[in-house]
Amino acid sequence: MMADLEYSVSGHVATILLNRPDRKNAFTLDMVDAWADAITEAGRDDRVRAVVVTGAGDAFCSGVDLTEFTSQDRTPLQEKELLTERVHRVARAMNALAKPTIAAVRGVAVGAGMDMSLMCDIRFAGQSARFSEGYIRVGLVPGDGGCYYLPRIVGTATALRLLWTGAFVDANEALSIGLVSEVHDDERVLDAAYQLAEEVSQRAPIAVEVVKRAVRQGLNHDLDTALDLISSHQAVVLSTADSAEAMSAFREKRAPSFQRR
Repeated sequence: MMADLEYSVSGHVATILLNRPDRKNAFTLDMVDAWADAITEAGRDDRVRAVVVTGAGDAFCSGVDLTEFTSQDRTPLQEKELLTERVHRVARAMNALAKPTIAAVRGVAVGAGMDMSLMCDIRFAGQSARFSEGYIRVGLVPGDGGCYYLPRIVGTATALRLLWTGAFVDANEALSIGLVSEVHDDERVLDAAYQLAEEVSQRAPIAVEVVKRAVRQGLNHDLDTALDLISSHQAVVLSTADSAEAMSAFREKRAPSFQRR
């Protein structure tokens, strides 16, 4: 029997596959735990230099499995703890992961499913992709980071429109508002995500991770702070064997061999 969430590594690329196609990959608490554990494992594994997240079948993720999460018996404190101690493990693990993450989205990415795609650094969409922050339709607020991630990706006004209405955004509109970086035929979108992951994984891994860290830090810092930090980052990166190997390979017109040291 196949697991509801599968984690695998091929070469330098890890894959997180949401694997409940009969339920549009709606996630359970067990899947949340497995998801967070997989991200943590990817961060620890020096083989892994990029992570691709995708869904089985014709959907990315339809959000939480309401049969498991809907309850009238939990107190407000228990509701909060369910999110902070279980569901939010994925967001925190993704935030701690220095390695590049790419979402390959086919079909629906709704509610927390959309939020999970927003946690990735880059999103590629198949033509069938449809995104919705659908919480408002059932009288809820985005519980998994939508109010944090979406304005940073598409801007405040567009984010508020989507959060207030729960409107569905198709692949082409998602591209036009900057929600996704590329749109491909459904049969090609996962290959495109892997192609980028493979390309990034051929770059000096420590430098790739520092670039991600610097970009994220820069979103919250003034210019002087960002420049001060990057000068320190640069000094550390220049001291690594991988940096020397990248320079030698460039000069000798050959493929580099990185050891992440």
